[in-house]
Amino acid sequence: MLVIVGYLVVLGSVFGGYALMGGHFGVLFQPLEVLIIGGAAVGAFIAGNDSKTIRATMKQLPKLLGNSKKHDKALYMELLALLYVLLSKGRKEGMMALESDIDDPQNSPIFAPYPVILKDERVLEFMTDYLRLIVSGNTDAHEIGELMEHELETYKHEAEVPAHSLTRVGDALPALGIVAAVLGVVHALASADLPPAEMGQLIAHAMVGTFLGILLAYGFVSPLATLIEHKVVESLKVYQCVKVTLMASLNGYAPQLAVEFGRKILCSTERPSFSELDEHVRDVKSR
Repeated sequence: MLVIVGYLVVLGSVFGGYALMGGHFGVLFQPLEVLIIGGAAVGAFIAGNDSKTIRATMKQLPKLLGNSKKHDKALYMELLALLYVLLSKGRKEGMMALESDIDDPQNSPIFAPYPVILKDERVLEFMTDYLRLIVSGNTDAHEIGELMEHELETYKHEAEVPAHSLTRVGDALPALGIVAAVLGVVHALASADLPPAEMGQLIAHAMVGTFLGILLAYGFVSPLATLIEHKVVESLKVYQCVKVTLMASLNGYAPQLAVEFGRKILCSTERPSFSELDEHVRDVKSR
């Protein structure tokens, strides 16, 4: 939703200012310029990316129009509470007692009270995979920590692919606008025998290409790339929270202290306070 609001502000500011200075909107209506710039941008995007990148970018774009915040305080409260329950059971009964729960979390009574986590298959897989390694007991904390870090780097690289592809398109749009403008100038010069008024109109039409290329680049495409990058950083916090909590537990900290380690790495806007988390954990204990 904020993307649409931002686009409306861009259009209102640019065209509103143009109207206030007495500009004529008819001159700006150049569908052929849009065809040249837009078609060339799409073609360059297809030529410069493989099918996996194109699918990932197309899949990401509709998600940017929504205003739902996937990673909010409620999600982190659930995540930390679930980790607390798992680690508490492992501490009391031995980590092998978790084997049936992590092998089939969808039917586990421990995971059942946390539907938000169960719906996020990737976070669930990340958590259960490393709990499975911990249960096996064949790797030490340092090795598991390094493995987590490598996986998070791979996830970040993969998640940022759409942002990088859109950034390159945004960087190319001003140049493609110049291409459209040059073609318009060529057309105008080929009609040099026209009266000055008509010649001036053709030159004005040609300059619209440069305007459109720059507007589309910095007003529409580049902000999408920036937004995707922000969402990638936000999504990484979930995995980092799981990582830090599990690593604290592996290093011998009690479950309540381990989840406190996970809480401290969260951003201030989503991080529950110590008392909120403590109260939530106490509620979990009582249940």
